[in-house]
Amino acid sequence: METKQFTANQIDQAADLIRHGELIAFPTETVYGLGANALDEKAVKQVYKVKGRPSDNPLIVHVSDFEMVKQYVKDFPEQTKALVDSFWPGPLTLIFDIQPNTFSAAVTGGLNTVAFRMPNNQKTLDLIKTAGVPLVGPSANTSGKPSPTTAQHVYHDLHGKIAGILDDGPTQIGVESTVLDLTAKNGVPVILRPGAITKESLEQVIGNVCVDQHLISEKEAPKAPGMKYKHYSPDVPVWIIEGDQQVFKRAIEWAKSKNQRIGLYADDQITSIFLNDVGAVYSFGEDSVEQGTKSLFAGLRSLDEQNIEVIFAQAFPESGLGIAYMNRLKKAANQKIIKIDSIFE
Repeated sequence: METKQFTANQIDQAADLIRHGELIAFPTETVYGLGANALDEKAVKQVYKVKGRPSDNPLIVHVSDFEMVKQYVKDFPEQTKALVDSFWPGPLTLIFDIQPNTFSAAVTGGLNTVAFRMPNNQKTLDLIKTAGVPLVGPSANTSGKPSPTTAQHVYHDLHGKIAGILDDGPTQIGVESTVLDLTAKNGVPVILRPGAITKESLEQVIGNVCVDQHLISEKEAPKAPGMKYKHYSPDVPVWIIEGDQQVFKRAIEWAKSKNQRIGLYADDQITSIFLNDVGAVYSFGEDSVEQGTKSLFAGLRSLDEQNIEVIFAQAFPESGLGIAYMNRLKKAANQKIIKIDSIFE
């Protein structure tokens, strides 16, 4: 199969392929998604096959407006209007109880709920509107690997497996949306996956919000994507480095003593100091969590392709956007959060 790259002038062609059961990758402000008609069970199952994704994982349904959600959800929680008015279109996914016989189990993961999102990308909103159907949209990559933040990442993983890619350049945020569950019996919304919309931002709009910090094992069925214990992982091991340049220095010396070729993901200052001590570097620029988050998946992908044996990645404090950054980095590192002093003695 030839994988065609579509431009904004070719959205009609891409939408026609969607209607005929084909898969089209699409851009969002977070990462690129792998789009299929959410009402076409055969097409949705093809998404799982192409990604190599476990079929117990529910899929996020992408819509072009809130009216589209109303076709599948009968009773909305009281917080819904405020959330939609404040954060849609945007990087917030909302989980609702759905009406019977609307989406197949291939979409829901066998649950009675569905996660909906209205992405903040005009090309993709136009694609959904033109296709006239909601789109499932897991990240457009091989399952478990770093998510794609450019059309080139998608092509690297899925060329020859999908019909096309709608290209809109690099994504702006770099990690997937915040997932908020609105179906709790006590009425308190629960963050199942952190993202750019923080707990503090949500609470300014709707009051109390809980955070589910339970890590889903490989044998458990998640209620939302990205909840697995290990996820977003390159092929080589990732270690999280917490602390100043002295900590990086000790970590690098430890790896070199084992004759490991090192990849370093960090800011300009750290990468410039150790440029000649490691095999490959990927700098995300200034020392800011926004820049670190935006480049995280691209950096892990780039280092993974440079014949290295271990990746050392810079940590950020777990507050605000840093919660989403560290959530993804910890999963890429398979939760290997370790005390540097106890390891590099």
